[in-house]
Amino acid sequence: MSKKIMVVDDSRIAQLQLQKELPEEEYQVVACCQSGEEALNMYEEAQPDLVTMDIILPGMDGLETARTILTAHPDARILMVSSLAYDDAVEEANKIGAKGFIYKPFDQDQLLQALQKAFADA
Repeated sequence: MSKKIMVVDDSRIAQLQLQKELPEEEYQVVACCQSGEEALNMYEEAQPDLVTMDIILPGMDGLETARTILTAHPDARILMVSSLAYDDAVEEANKIGAKGFIYKPFDQDQLLQALQKAFADA
């Protein structure tokens, strides 16, 4: 059975790239959200196995959204995705319990390795 993925990114292009890079037999995108608030509202309904979370989002940023999801759902798996290569963002993501960090632009191998690692940490 494929793993359910929720994509949180305000860029439609980034959402489409993620969907294109994921092998359908292994992963199924069950929801795409463009803001942190939308992600919080969709999480219960989508019940994803993993969330890919952009950091820069309109309104609530990805780190705060991830923190809120992980507070309510400690078993949630969140993979941070960002073009920001700041050590403090990576450190903060690790501190709140993200399962990894992948930098944009990424290729399919980088994405699949990050996903495998996130699921291995279960």
